[in-house]
Amino acid sequence: MKRSIRITLFIIVAGAATLTGYLTQKGMQPAAAKADASEALMAVRLPDLQGVEQGLEQWRGKVMVVNYWATWCPPCIKEIPEFSSVSRRYADQPVQFVGISIDDADKVKAFRDQYDVPYPLLIATLDALEITAELGNEAQALPFTLIVDPKGAIRHAKLGTLSESELEGKIDALLP
Repeated sequence: MKRSIRITLFIIVAGAATLTGYLTQKGMQPAAAKADASEALMAVRLPDLQGVEQGLEQWRGKVMVVNYWATWCPPCIKEIPEFSSVSRRYADQPVQFVGISIDDADKVKAFRDQYDVPYPLLIATLDALEITAELGNEAQALPFTLIVDPKGAIRHAKLGTLSESELEGKIDALLP
């Protein structure tokens, strides 16, 4: 990768991380996701860590926790182990966690192995953040989490980290 591209990416990442930290500290929530954005989210198809394309549609019928994150994002690194823990607690429930990483597959594999992430991790590029603007993440920053009901409607959108208790409360509210 050319040095100028790496510098540009670093500046973008640093800016996104700074903005995420600021918004998280201020407790700001993203604007409500547009109604038709739910279907755009369900239409997302990205490769998994084996390079096999996966569509979010396959998990319709479950409460979905869709987390946009990256291995270079400090708030994401803090949040993922908690998401893994909650994912394990809901393993026998109709709940599906999906991580969408803005990163290189090899780095995500290493992260998954180091932190024992039990749910599917999909690989995206920075371009994938564009859809998050329609979903309530106007800053297109990380981490960004969507909680989707079994019918595929986005019920919660949060820019910044979610605590285990906050996450569990939002999931419980959508379970039968």
